[in-house]
Amino acid sequence: MPGAELEDLLNTVIWDGRTIADLLTLEFLASAVGSVLAAVAIIIVGFILGGWVRRRLISLGGKHAHLDITLFNFLGNVARYVVVGFAFLFVLNTFGVQTTSVIAVIGAAGLAIGLALQGTLSNVAAGVMIVFFRPIKIGDFVEVNGQMGTVKEITLNYTELASIGNVQIIIPNSEVWGNTIANYSTYATRRAEWTFGVGYGANLKLAEETIRTTIMADPRAKAEPEPFIQVNNLGDSSVDFLVRIWCDSADYFAFQADMKRQVKEALDAAGVDIPFPTRKIVQVDG
Repeated sequence: MPGAELEDLLNTVIWDGRTIADLLTLEFLASAVGSVLAAVAIIIVGFILGGWVRRRLISLGGKHAHLDITLFNFLGNVARYVVVGFAFLFVLNTFGVQTTSVIAVIGAAGLAIGLALQGTLSNVAAGVMIVFFRPIKIGDFVEVNGQMGTVKEITLNYTELASIGNVQIIIPNSEVWGNTIANYSTYATRRAEWTFGVGYGANLKLAEETIRTTIMADPRAKAEPEPFIQVNNLGDSSVDFLVRIWCDSADYFAFQADMKRQVKEALDAAGVDIPFPTRKIVQVDG
C-alpha cells in the first residue's frame, strides 16, 4: 500500500536524532511557527531599535553647536547597521544555528565580495576618511572634482552637493577624497578682487579715490586688513586698477557683484572716462 510505504519512509529518515514522523507532530509545528514568529519579531524590533539609535545620535549632534553633525550622521548609520546585524544573529540563535561558524563564513564571503567590489569599498574607505578628518562637512560651500555646491549629505558611499542652481550632484567618495577640495566656508572672511580700467587721459588720483570711497562706504567692506587699490597694468586702451578688499565669506558673491555696478556708476558721475576696446585700421594704398 502506498500509505504504508510512506509511513515506513517517515519512520526511517532521521533528522536531528528524530524521525520525520516524530517531527511532524502538532507540538513540533507549533514550536516551528513560534520560532518563525519570534524571528520576525526580533528583526522588526532590530530595525526599529536601529532607527531609534540613529535618530538619537543625530539629534545629540544637532543639539550642540560645537559638535560636528556630519560625524554624528555617520555614527548613527553605523550604529543602525550594528543593531540590525545583532538582530539577525539573534534570529540565527533562535533556530539553533551556531553563530561562530556563521561569522567565519561571513568573513570568508566578505573577503571574496571585497575583492569583487574594490571600487565600492574604496568609496566606503574614503567616506570614513572624510568623516573623521573632516575636510568638508554638511553646510559647507565647496568645489570638488570640478563641481561646486553646498554639501547636503555625506554617506559611506557618496557625497551629495546642491549646486548654485539647486541641482543635486552626487560624487563618489573616492573622487572627493582623491581630488583637490576647495572649501569656501572654512574661513570667516574672504578677499574680494576686481580690476577697473580707466582711460589714459583720466585723473588717476580722482579715479583711485572714487573707487576707494565707493567700495569702503559699503558696510560689507572691511577696513582691516588694509585695502589694496593700485594701478596694476597699462593695457592697450586702459589704465587698470587692481582692487582687493576683505569681506565676510557669506557676503562674498553679492558684495563682489554689487561693487562692479556701483563703481561704474560712481566713475561715470565723477567724470572719469571708462574706455572700451578700440582697434585702429591703417589702409595702405597700392
